[in-house]
Amino acid sequence: MSSDVETSLRGPKAYALARKAIEAMEAHQVWPTALNFELWVHYVAAKDSALATEIDHLIEAGEPFTDAVGEQLAAQFLPKAKLNGEILEAGQTLSKELDSVSRAIESARETSEAYGQQLASASESLDGEDAQAIKSMVETLTVATRKVREENHALESQLQDTTAELGRLREHLEQVRRDAMTDALSGLANRKAFDEALERACDQGEQGGPVTLAVIDIDHFKSFNDTWGHQTGDQVIRYVASVIQRCSPAPRVSARYGGEEFAIIFPGESARESLAVLEAVREEVSSRILKRRSTNEDLGAITISAGIAERKPGESPASLVERADSALYASKRGGRNRTSCADPIAAAA
Repeated sequence: MSSDVETSLRGPKAYALARKAIEAMEAHQVWPTALNFELWVHYVAAKDSALATEIDHLIEAGEPFTDAVGEQLAAQFLPKAKLNGEILEAGQTLSKELDSVSRAIESARETSEAYGQQLASASESLDGEDAQAIKSMVETLTVATRKVREENHALESQLQDTTAELGRLREHLEQVRRDAMTDALSGLANRKAFDEALERACDQGEQGGPVTLAVIDIDHFKSFNDTWGHQTGDQVIRYVASVIQRCSPAPRVSARYGGEEFAIIFPGESARESLAVLEAVREEVSSRILKRRSTNEDLGAITISAGIAERKPGESPASLVERADSALYASKRGGRNRTSCADPIAAAA
């Protein structure tokens, strides 16, 4: 739902949403801080979300919307705040572990220095000493040796525990990174991950080799959503995403670009090669008659339109997206359920 709100804020409804959020904040006497504004934009844009439900409960209970309440809601419901909190928590845990290891190493160093000094002192004292003095010296060295051995054993154990904790933190941070780059509804890469992947692909394309971008849109999705509801619309999005993911494995990057629109990056592949993949996706999507899960009603066949563009030498990611979008709209104008190419040569092929 958060990705849908962010998509709306980049579209023509952005100003209407912003005004609506400000009006709601004023009506409930909420200060228009940046964090509160973000919370209330999500509130007015997605009234059926968990965040909206929580804010409704606060309103009904007459609870004041303080800064502390806003921060708590943001940490719980806003993806960026939640992500930052998880990273901060992992970083704090890591710092504690490293501090603990540093203290253990310092303690072992001090003990080793003291042991060395005792050995040096013992060596100097042995000359001319009687048997009793030597016995006492040996006992002192034995105690010192035992202490060093215990310190080293404790340090070894501490290092083992810290290594295990660092491994756990590494896995946790990797999972956080994956979650931050994944669209929750479709399971594909999200817009942020797509933008970064396209930037990388274009940079690599400067070294030689083609890069092709495909943009895909579900035909008549708005009408479908209005007829069957958003939950069924989400079912359709997940279905199309599963087909795209299955037909375009790595190193290709499949992403939910926004709403009912998807994108596929083809690093190292020409438009001609990519066209075959797009046609396979289009044909498989339209080959099934979907059923509504809640009622088992026939939803009919779903179709998609697509546009592809092969990157020109020196072309920016934004320009490549624009040309692929233009090819997509050509498919829409041409009757939908088809793929169009920005490059006439690829189209002829």
